[in-house]
Amino acid sequence: MVANGPEVVTCGEAMLLLLAEPGVPLDRAVHFRRSVAGAESNVAVGLARLGHGVRWLGRVGADPAGEAVLRELRADCVDVAHAIVDDHAPTGLLMRDSHAHRAIDVQYYRMGSAASRLTPEQIRPEALDGTRLLHLSGITPMLSPTAAAASRRLVELARAAGAKVSFDPNVRHKLGGAAQWAQTAGPLLREADIVLAGEDELELLTAQPADEAARELLRGAADEVVIKRADHSSTVLTADGGWGQAPHAVPVVDPIGAGDGFAAGYLSARLRGLHEHQALAEAACVAALVVQAATDTDGLPTAAARDRALAEFSKGGDAVYR
Repeated sequence: MVANGPEVVTCGEAMLLLLAEPGVPLDRAVHFRRSVAGAESNVAVGLARLGHGVRWLGRVGADPAGEAVLRELRADCVDVAHAIVDDHAPTGLLMRDSHAHRAIDVQYYRMGSAASRLTPEQIRPEALDGTRLLHLSGITPMLSPTAAAASRRLVELARAAGAKVSFDPNVRHKLGGAAQWAQTAGPLLREADIVLAGEDELELLTAQPADEAARELLRGAADEVVIKRADHSSTVLTADGGWGQAPHAVPVVDPIGAGDGFAAGYLSARLRGLHEHQALAEAACVAALVVQAATDTDGLPTAAARDRALAEFSKGGDAVYR
């Protein structure tokens, strides 16, 4: 962490993850591994392992799950000093199975969770002092109206602090239908400086083809829009042009968490002043490492591990996108 505050602030719901034994359907699983998961906390851990000072904002219950969440984040050098422990609501719980070649069964137990009770008044301006980047996902505002208001408050405070805002829709259909996502997450998408979104997410939130939506965002607040394609390739568009990145052919153990790893890799590169096309390459590299390990965070690399993997992948290269 830098002397005047963290480089990056994230805010969202971090949950206790119970991961079924590999390959076993959730309804048949007997053995589970405990971990921590959550889009924003995953990105926080990813950036911290890559050497950045990161602060996570959020709420957990005064329960063993909440204690585990905070302990795991601290272990990865994520600052949780501004996290709130709620004596009256539980920490969210996530159960899922793991398989490389079929759909993953994910069950959330988050209704009425401590995270859903986040309010704008609980976001203190000093939590963003000195930060360069605020990273949000669409999940947080979808948790509750007060969490949505807190997300808007965070963007206001980031602007006042001179920080950029990055946004990953991270659409979860179990949290609401398409209309609700467009109404709640759509405005945040349009306020972000850096957008990291799947092409299907852009289409859902804007009712336009992904590339058209990206160009419209660039005419608004966005400086760069990263589109994650259905074939796992990616594109970044800016006012100066666009670049593409092919996915890496790696053995997949668990695909969950790849998007958060991608975000951490991309944002790390941009925070270090690398060009957008270099950031895409690092994002693809980190995502490729994440899918080779179980849980959302096991495969998130250190900077040294990322650099070794980049060297191994260097026989490929960035394809210029026209």
